[in-house]
Amino acid sequence: MLLLASAGGAYWFLLRPAPEPAEPEPGEVLALEAIQVNLKAGHYLRIGIALQLSAEVTEEVDGSKALDALINVYTGEKVEGLAEPSRREELREVLVDRVVELYEDEVLDVYITEFVTQ
Repeated sequence: MLLLASAGGAYWFLLRPAPEPAEPEPGEVLALEAIQVNLKAGHYLRIGIALQLSAEVTEEVDGSKALDALINVYTGEKVEGLAEPSRREELREVLVDRVVELYEDEVLDVYITEFVTQ
């Protein structure tokens, strides 16, 4: 009986599966000022983004790193490519990955709030 209780205790403390980490709760959405980005062949893109912050964020978040990532992702793109929904989504995913990495656990997602090419 003691052996059975010991085995159960060992399982409970050593071998049981670790609980899944909880998904972070979304908090405020921080809208950043729209900017213009140079595209190929003299075209430009006016783009605005908003950052979905984690509920755990208690301090003001500086959007400079997100805007820098935005410029790096979109600069030099062809205006024709940005007209394709699949290319726009591909670039948005690259932007989200970079911004989430830059802000660690502060930013959960990036929303595009303005998108105008010329």
